Amino acid sequence: MFQAHRPRHIAGRLSRLLFVTLAILTAAIPATSFAADRIVVALGASHTFGKGVNRGQDYPAQLQNLLSQKGSEAQVINAGINGQTTGGMLKRLEESVPPNTAVVILQPGGNDKRKGVEHKRAGNIARIRQRLEAQGITVIMMENPVFRRYPKQADGQHLTPAGYHDLARWILPKVVQALSQ
Repeated sequence: MFQAHRPRHIAGRLSRLLFVTLAILTAAIPATSFAADRIVVALGASHTFGKGVNRGQDYPAQLQNLLSQKGSEAQVINAGINGQTTGGMLKRLEESVPPNTAVVILQPGGNDKRKGVEHKRAGNIARIRQRLEAQGITVIMMENPVFRRYPKQADGQHLTPAGYHDLARWILPKVVQALSQ
């Protein structure tokens, strides 16, 4: 009877040992570069909002799809507002960038010039970057010259759905690299 009882006792110990070993190994493995709690915020004006295209055709939505196709669980938030100046972006920074944000794609746009406050643009961008980087958030700049190479709508300024898709493909490697830091 002692012989029959001994294998169960050993099996129980082995099970516990295996469980503890797996727990230790799991804790020692670093989190993947695409953690579910990672947030990417696209902060900007009309090019970020996706002026003139349907929701889901804007570049942040298309970036979300591309990240998902790569196996990322990161969440992309579209915080673009048509006509917004850098001063407006600075004012709404806390409400637009939630906790766990890893990356902000900053698209300051050309509305400062259009609205006669271009002299404040560089200072506002510097303050936005400083506040985000102080929180450990990576900032990826997306300035207006980037948009010149992509297909435009009839207004000659804003991108078509295909243009926003191409823009999302262009920014994707930069976002992936930032998420893996």
